[in-house]
Amino acid sequence: MSKKAQQLPEDSTTDFGFKKVQKNEKAKKVAEVFHSVAKKYDLMNDLMSFGVHRVWKYFTLDQTGLKLGNKALDVAGGTGDIAIGLSKRVKADGQVILTDINASMLKIGRGRLIDKGVIVDCVQANAECLPFKSNYFDCVTIAFGLRNVTDKASALASMYRILKPGGRLLVLEFSQPTSPTFGKAYDFYSFNVLPRLGKWVSKDSESYQYLAESIRMHPDQETLKQMILDAGFSSCTYYNMTGGIVALHKGIKA
Repeated sequence: MSKKAQQLPEDSTTDFGFKKVQKNEKAKKVAEVFHSVAKKYDLMNDLMSFGVHRVWKYFTLDQTGLKLGNKALDVAGGTGDIAIGLSKRVKADGQVILTDINASMLKIGRGRLIDKGVIVDCVQANAECLPFKSNYFDCVTIAFGLRNVTDKASALASMYRILKPGGRLLVLEFSQPTSPTFGKAYDFYSFNVLPRLGKWVSKDSESYQYLAESIRMHPDQETLKQMILDAGFSSCTYYNMTGGIVALHKGIKA
């Protein structure tokens, strides 16, 4: 699948969808997107994926290896669905923390957790510099959040630092379709249907145009696997789902 971002050589720039922006501007621009979509985020996830995002997340939770009393962190946790699943696995003797850099998303996530009677600590934090002790968590998850991070290598290194030896990192993210034919159909859906759906449901087509573009700019399966290994993880495997439009990467800290 082609990447259409304008090619600017400056080290101070990064991608924001198909555009290039200064690195110190991306977090603010991403925040504006998620402030805009926060209230309709869960509904849009169901509509965009025809509900299949629940299967992707269930598979992710099934790969955590968590036991009663373990500690888990969900990074860029949005409205809290992964955190709820983590909490069910570690129970009351364990600990789950939900982080998100976006205050609007975190507020909705906290409210949802309270409504469900789930006890989870909520912390506003940047994935690139997570404010937790080294070697603390048994599992760290990040679902559909890594592609929005400005410095992905720093985020992966930060998650590696706070994991215990033997701990697992699970990165669930949109990726590259394994079939060119399916890829063309997915492109049509992403750039023609999703923005219209966003305009209809959230009154915001531009944010969903960005989300479609950000998927195309995210590293493919093999590139992300190497990035995880470069962050220090001793092994990394990935699982393609729904024809590769989503992949789960699992890194193990030695």
